[in-house]
Amino acid sequence: MELLEKSTLYVVATPLGNLADISQRALTVLAQADWIAAEDTRHSQKLLTHFGINNRLISLHNYNERARIEMLQTRLALGEVGAIISDAGTPLISDPGYHLVNALRQAGLQVRPVPGPSAMIAALSVSGIATDRFYFEGFLPAKSAKRLTRLKELSQVEATLVFYEAPHRLIACLEDLSLAMGPERLVCVAREMTKQYEEFLKGTLAEVQDYFAQQPDKVRGELVLVVDGAQASQTDDQAWQTLVMAMLTQQVSVKTVAEVVAEHYQLPKKTVYQWAQSAKNQMD
Repeated sequence: MELLEKSTLYVVATPLGNLADISQRALTVLAQADWIAAEDTRHSQKLLTHFGINNRLISLHNYNERARIEMLQTRLALGEVGAIISDAGTPLISDPGYHLVNALRQAGLQVRPVPGPSAMIAALSVSGIATDRFYFEGFLPAKSAKRLTRLKELSQVEATLVFYEAPHRLIACLEDLSLAMGPERLVCVAREMTKQYEEFLKGTLAEVQDYFAQQPDKVRGELVLVVDGAQASQTDDQAWQTLVMAMLTQQVSVKTVAEVVAEHYQLPKKTVYQWAQSAKNQMD
């Protein structure tokens, strides 16, 4: 049996839904720790009860985390062993705990991982979208205007994008993704992972948006969106098109714009000229 280190906080991953996914090491730590910090103590109590673990739960959520730090840090400094869990998956990934872990690190106390389930990694692994480079955004802003602004900022990232989203915002989020990145961008929506109604839907943003719009009963449960990253050509186009717009704003002629930009970016002059003329017509 593993002997836990004194004055150490263990960051313990718990199942996303299927309780069989918990590790033996996680069970050992949760049983032997002096206390367990949990995002929702009522939810976590059900998990512990299922595995016959009777341990002290301390609530640690977004609204009380900073206030709990001193007390938990003192307990650990006195030699206690603590554990932290979230409602599901790996703690601190769009969940409380960062401020506590950061404070413990600064105080020179030990923090150890007990790896296991992660919704982000699980969704990526089965999405069929590139996993060699990815950017995890977590939850997007709830308000559409702020969400759209953020998505436009992310639209040129040349890496797979991963988002968490609430069911009641899924359709609106897919609409904003289409506006910011184009309706043909690929996406895989993962919902209810490891649970009875687990589903993965991959297609273009337009296709997936239409699917959920026609089947609103499917818009439920925990959701992860894995979105294909921008292609290099997309970011290159963005660069020269931005220069074209800047020059047109300065009243430079379309002919001159085409000559300068085509030479600078090694592009066909006709391509640049046609795009610049179209942009100028929209400005007039």
